[in-house]
Amino acid sequence: MKNHILLFVLFLLFLSSCTMKQNADLILHNGIVYTVDSAFTVAEAFAVKDGKIIAVGSNDEILGKYKSDSTIDASGNAVYPGLIDAHCHFTGYGLNLTKADLNACASEKEMQQRIANWAAQNPEGWITGRGWDQNDWAEKKFPTRKTLDSLFPNRPIYVTRVDGHAALVNGKALELAKIDTQTQVAGGKIDFSNGILIDNAMELVSSQIPAESEQQTTNALLKAQQNCFAVGLTTVDDAGLPLRTVKLIEKLQGEGKLKMRIYAMLDPTEENFEAFPKPYSTDWLTVRSFKIYADGALGSRGACLLEPYSDDDENSGLMLQDTAYYHFWAKRCKEAGFQLNVHAIGDAANQLMLTVFSLYNEKSMDLRWRIEHAQVLSVKDIDLFGTYGIIPSVQPTHATSDMYWAESRLGKERMRFAYAYLQLMLQNGWIPLGTDFPIENISPFYTFYAAVARQDSEGWPEGGFQPENAISREQALRGMTIWAAKANFEEKQKGSIEAGKFADFVVLDRDLMKCPIREAREIQVLRTVVNGETVYRVQN
Repeated sequence: MKNHILLFVLFLLFLSSCTMKQNADLILHNGIVYTVDSAFTVAEAFAVKDGKIIAVGSNDEILGKYKSDSTIDASGNAVYPGLIDAHCHFTGYGLNLTKADLNACASEKEMQQRIANWAAQNPEGWITGRGWDQNDWAEKKFPTRKTLDSLFPNRPIYVTRVDGHAALVNGKALELAKIDTQTQVAGGKIDFSNGILIDNAMELVSSQIPAESEQQTTNALLKAQQNCFAVGLTTVDDAGLPLRTVKLIEKLQGEGKLKMRIYAMLDPTEENFEAFPKPYSTDWLTVRSFKIYADGALGSRGACLLEPYSDDDENSGLMLQDTAYYHFWAKRCKEAGFQLNVHAIGDAANQLMLTVFSLYNEKSMDLRWRIEHAQVLSVKDIDLFGTYGIIPSVQPTHATSDMYWAESRLGKERMRFAYAYLQLMLQNGWIPLGTDFPIENISPFYTFYAAVARQDSEGWPEGGFQPENAISREQALRGMTIWAAKANFEEKQKGSIEAGKFADFVVLDRDLMKCPIREAREIQVLRTVVNGETVYRVQN
């Protein structure tokens, strides 16, 4: 009888313990959970409710306290916060998927053939494409319009270089834009005979191309989202958007179709400023920055340098606007409470922007104004990032893409302070990382590998490219999560797996912190979760 009573009491205690468990919408357990909190804690499990993480701990702690009809057994795989790309062109990437893909063309002839193939499949309207890079070709010379003129005398062509700072056009496009041998444009260059437009000159032709319809842009955004979720991205910083695109993004997010969280950098237009006189945010969309350009790109020799290019001694690159323009936007953004993000590649462009920023910003203000790319720097300017709390927002794959030819552009002395990611990270103690896709590959794991190994896919060069500026695995992961969130003023909402933050996370097939570094580029995402909802999963 006593045994029966004891069993009955134990049974009641068991029932009591079950009923005392709190309900959760989702529980993940049996994982190696890199929380990326301040202590870089590694946990095993966490619980989610209403799209947010409510508790993190061991399997026993979480399963003992919470119950849910929806669970994820991570099966011992590594789990990370949702990855954040701190600088990309999300909308542009989606739109480019409908254009001629000219990436990795081995020669001008191959580029021409791809253009012809695309034109045959798209027989009407403008011929557009992106991705050619003369630095990948044997002679490393800009392409010309001669062959394209003969192939397409009556159909306009506009195809941009991989960096988006140079375009090749044909005679028909020049005709439609009313460009002749006398045409000049401030902040740009025109090579009429060859059909090459640099920086601001590109707008003369691109403005003639009919804008995409709302449906075309919608399709582009949804396709870009699908591809981004497949590589573990849950937030993207879309660097430079017109008002119509921002409004479409918000509409699609409101309809539940666009589930990517977006940090929108606004184009510097009066229309944008009138629509957003002060910062604006929802759980899905943040609008609190303007993105402007100081100079062009190194690959097209448009980056503005203090001294001429080593391989072009009559060219120092271009500043795209006069100095008053940068003061105007700095003053305007400070007064309205906006972050100012400036594209600056060359040492002259970086020097000017750091000087302008220093006149409007003090470290204690915590404006988090950003220099996007910060690629080539004068040694005397590096400390200004730390002195004034200016954020260097960098893209590590630029270093490993440019390393084959960058020294020929800059010379050995300037190379010492180019792609200096560790030096820049030490300025403020943190650094956000991005890809700049579609200029580089969309994968954040390429970013991680380039930041840590500073090598290409073949493991070249041995020991890494300028290895003194490699960063650690932990720093790279932080740069793709919590530090990227901090660059957006969003570190309290995302970027780590902690109670109170959005339930955005990824499950990977290998552990970024422990796998051989060469394997980092090959990592596959098993599952991507946004707001507690699985938005991508590998099908068994």
